[in-house]
Amino acid sequence: MQAKKQPHVVELAPGDYYWCACGRSKRQPYCDGSHRGTTFSPIKVEQRESGQVKLCGCKQSATKPYCDCTHEKLQLRLPPRIRRRDG
Repeated sequence: MQAKKQPHVVELAPGDYYWCACGRSKRQPYCDGSHRGTTFSPIKVEQRESGQVKLCGCKQSATKPYCDCTHEKLQLRLPPRIRRRDG
């Protein structure tokens, strides 16, 4: 599931956070438990110092939970075009 086609740029205070790996969370980029019943699990982010972090939004990064710009290489997924029938 592709949740967003750019990173989530967030300011984090020191502490532990859980990054949503499934793309279903309503609290992106953080886990809200929506992965239950799937094969996905959130990834723990251990923030040592306050600062800005780029968390992956497309869920395809090789450096999860951090953005590696994979979103720039992904094709935009659009629904198939519906052809109109006249007559």
